[in-house]
Formats: sequence, structure tokens, C-alpha cells
Amino acid sequence: MEELRERPGPPWRRWVERTGRGPAWRSALLVAVFTQIGSGWAGHAQSGRVPLDGVGRLLLLLGPALLVVRHRYPVAVAYGVSLVTLVYVGAGYPYGPVFLSLAVACFAAVVAGHRRAAWGAVGLLWAGHLLIGHWLYRWLPPAGDGPTPWAQEVGVTAWVLAVLTVAELVRVRREQWARERAERAAAERRRVDGERLRIARELHDVLAHSISVINVQAGVGLALLDSDPEQARTALATIKAASKEALGEVRQVLDTLRSPGEAPRSPAPGLDRLPELVEQAAAAGLTVDVAAEGEARALAPGMDLAAFRILQEALTNVMRHSGARTARIRLVWQPNALELRVDDDGPATGGSSVGSGNGLIGMRERAAALGGAVEAGPRPDGGFRVVAGLPLKADTSREDL
Repeated sequence: MEELRERPGPPWRRWVERTGRGPAWRSALLVAVFTQIGSGWAGHAQSGRVPLDGVGRLLLLLGPALLVVRHRYPVAVAYGVSLVTLVYVGAGYPYGPVFLSLAVACFAAVVAGHRRAAWGAVGLLWAGHLLIGHWLYRWLPPAGDGPTPWAQEVGVTAWVLAVLTVAELVRVRREQWARERAERAAAERRRVDGERLRIARELHDVLAHSISVINVQAGVGLALLDSDPEQARTALATIKAASKEALGEVRQVLDTLRSPGEAPRSPAPGLDRLPELVEQAAAAGLTVDVAAEGEARALAPGMDLAAFRILQEALTNVMRHSGARTARIRLVWQPNALELRVDDDGPATGGSSVGSGNGLIGMRERAAALGGAVEAGPRPDGGFRVVAGLPLKADTSREDL
């Protein structure tokens, strides 16, 4: 089975899908460098705040340092960065990129599925900032500082909501793409399973029919080897022809496995080979009467193959499980369907009389794949009957072949 390949998406999609999966230290280092440089510039621009010192620089490094383990401990990192940021703000250091660490931590928590932790960490920062800016500022540095303007609180709130919204969008998109990938993988597995089932049906139908003919003719040859050598020779010739045909069809099926993209070397069998099927049955001692009703039409290759295989398997079951020496095939061409009917007069020589073997299962699966159905069972007057109904398209034409 070939590995499912997916075409690469746009750069922004690849970034979203890789978020939270790459090395955390790279982005943490980038945040640390940007925070240190940006906070230094902010300190020069904000004369009313406490100048950055060693403790302030350490706090600016502590937030990015926690980000290194954010993929492993997203909840703890989100709350830890929130507390570090509150300590930094409460110490009176200048505003600036210090909030970037919390944004990255909350983003990682949301993407990892811990939305409540992200909202809790952000809520902690927001509530702490309100408390510091409107009540605790009297006892905290810098000295003589006044209450924080409400416009600044609105800006902080908008920034928090923007970060959480982007994180939620990334999480939703990643989950959606993961579902799409899973659906594509499941569809590919179903396609492969269906192909395996089709090949198994083909091999079963080919081998079951041919081996049944070979088995009957081998018995005839052994029985007549001494008394009627000429008839025994005929039986051996039939065995040779049946085995050659079976080998050819098996090779055709196996070729599709070796070269799935190439066209088959020979056309798949269809109803045009029904006379050959009748001759093989006759060689095995089964007389087959074929009749048709209605106007025959060309069938699409899949429908033609299914019709042939259903008739082949029905005759094989007669040879293997019935004591009848005659069988009747009826092709009924209806306006929108083709009915295939195979009757024998019995009696059964072994096996299930209700038709629950693999052969009948294969016939039902072939018909169901085309929207049809197969019914099989004993007839009221004795014997066995197989009836298959295959729907036909109104515009079926020779061009379909």
C-alpha cells in the first residue's frame, strides 16, 4: 500500500500546523532577545517608571525561560509567566514587550487544549493589573505614581482578547485539518480494502471454476485411462486448456498488483465469452442451455465483467454441488436492468443448500457494488436457482467499452 501523500499547503498553514511541535527553545530565545532590547528602549521613553536594573533584567529573562517547557507543562507555564509579569509590573518597571512572554504561553496553552488555563492566566494578569494600577500603586514603586488611566486598561483588555482569539482560531483550524487528514486516510484505506476484495473475488472466481473443470476431467481421465484411452486424452486436453486459461487470467489479475497504473494487457472477460464458458461446462459433462429475452445492449466493462463472473460462479456451483447434468441460463434484458438466471434440476450432492458459501457471497458482493442484488436458493420443484439483477443506465452505449 502506497503511503498517503498530501500536497503542501500555503506557508501560513504549514506554520499553523507546526505551531507547538517544533523546538521550544528557539522561540523562547527570540522572545528573550526581543524583550530585553524592547524593554530597554521602553525604559528610555518612560521617564516615570523605575529604570531597568539587574532584578528587572532577571525578570525579563525568567518569563522566556519558562517558555522552554511550555509544550510539556502548558498550564504551569501560563500561570508562572503571568505571575512573573505581575511582579515585573508591580515593581514599577517600564511597560513594553514584557507581555509578549505571556502571549506566547497562553497561545501554547490554548493550542494544547487548555483553554481554561489560558483564560485563567490572562484573567490573573488583568485582575492583578487592575489592583496594582488603581489601589496598590500607593505602596508600590515608583514613588508618587498615580492611578493607571482607564484608556490603558482598555488597551490591555483588547490586547488580551486579540491574543486569545488568534490562539482559538489556530486551535480550531488545526483540529479541522486533523479531521480532514483522518478522513482522507480512512477513505484511502477503504479504497485499498475494496481493491483487495475485488482481487480476491477475481482470483476465487477464476480458480474455483477452472479447478472444478480440471477436477471433473481428471476424474474422467482416470476412469477411462485403460478402457477408453482416446476419451481420456480428450479429458487431458480439456485440463490443459482450462489450466492455461486460468493461468492467463490469474496473471492478468496479478499484473494489476505489480503495475497498478498500467492498462491490463488483455481485456477483462465479458458476456461475449459466454460461449467459451458453455464449452468448458460441456467438457466437464454439464450441458448448458442459453436463452435471451429482450434487446441485448453493450455493457460497461465493470458491468460486463460482473455479469460474466456471476454466470461463471453459478455454473461452477452446479458442477461442484449438484448432481444435475443440465443447466439453463436466461438473460432477460429489461429497459433498466439485466436479469441473469441460472437453474439446475439437482439434486444437491453436498454443501449448503441455501447458498451461503464464498462463491455466492462473492456474487452478492459483485452485484451490490453495481447497485444490484443476487438471490439464490432451492426451487419449489427441486433443483437450485440463482437470480441476479443488475441495473442498467439508460445511456449505456458501445462507447462505454
